[in-house]
Amino acid sequence: MKKLEDLDLTDKLVLIRADLNVPLDRERKITETHRIERFLPTLRYILQNGGRAVVMSHLGRPLGRYDPACSLAPIAQKLGELLQSEVKLAPDCIGPETEAIARQLGRGQTLLLENLRFHAGERTNDPAFASRLAKLGQVYVNDAFATAHRAHASVVGVARHFQHKAPGLLMQKELEFHARFLVQPKRPLCVILGGIKTAGQLHALLKISEQADKVIMGGSIANTFLAAQGVQMGHSVYEPELFSKVLELLGHLMRRGCKTYLPVDFRIGNSPKSKGIARDVTAQELPPETMALDIGPATSILYDEAVKSAETIIWNGPMGIMDNDDYAQGTTDLIQSLAGAHGTTAAGGVDTVRAIRGMELQHRFDHISTGGTSLLSLLEGKQLPGFQALEKE
Repeated sequence: MKKLEDLDLTDKLVLIRADLNVPLDRERKITETHRIERFLPTLRYILQNGGRAVVMSHLGRPLGRYDPACSLAPIAQKLGELLQSEVKLAPDCIGPETEAIARQLGRGQTLLLENLRFHAGERTNDPAFASRLAKLGQVYVNDAFATAHRAHASVVGVARHFQHKAPGLLMQKELEFHARFLVQPKRPLCVILGGIKTAGQLHALLKISEQADKVIMGGSIANTFLAAQGVQMGHSVYEPELFSKVLELLGHLMRRGCKTYLPVDFRIGNSPKSKGIARDVTAQELPPETMALDIGPATSILYDEAVKSAETIIWNGPMGIMDNDDYAQGTTDLIQSLAGAHGTTAAGGVDTVRAIRGMELQHRFDHISTGGTSLLSLLEGKQLPGFQALEKE
């Protein structure tokens, strides 16, 4: 695999896959700029070395058709502000008009393509769609680590059209972290999983369980593990259809001697939006009409003790509802614990990173990843399509 420094960028149209899928509020204002900021070093390098940048990204889930709520217009504006240079927004990500605008770019100028997912061919890796994207560049750079696990057209299909291609500086940094810390991690290796993506994380955990020495859980995956063992979880979010897999995995973890940590208490409420009624109960005493919306204080102490003896810690997914301060304390406590841990610490995922940055403690982590699922996939030992597509043919 070539590196970005190996490519001749002078006067070249450089087609760049970035991940600018940032959260927006109801007024379509960006609430978290981390992914844009992490992309800037790659973009600046390309521009400073004479390239003409054509940037592509997705935003949200527009389901293969135009949706004004998913336009990249706010991204173009913010990217231009941070870059301190105009960033033009193309009317589409493919087509004659967009190709003409790209050809007219001068050295050091940037064009942002409209949302890739306005076309169904992006997610299906349609060869015809990938071919039309490829017309927009002479060199291809992939800097979208958060989508590296997806075989989409802008990640895989388009790369096949380029002889000159490489990962961006962000992708390169993710690879270097993996090679240095995850191929042969210092032990004990502790993996922390939270958030609401139970099915995906359960699949990852099946593989990770072969490596991890400790597994700590919060969020819906913890709820599912407890409910599978007969714990009354009330109206909490959990997935009964996964019970058999969960019990099988628990048995596997026990046979391996992997220590599994589940909440011993919860902060509960009537709904994720409820305010002023949060209270703490033990995991065995959750009232049937309530929901577990965060881990409780005793669980935070338990998890703090668990990470103290770990030499490598990988975290993806918050412990509770981060958009409601009443149910964010468990995640806040965990961040404090990891910030003070002596082992190598890495965290990934949009909500996880947003919480860390909100506390201004990102400097206390050894690695902040832009991709939660991609980070876990690397830990699983998977070959990521985004990296494979950049290998020399």
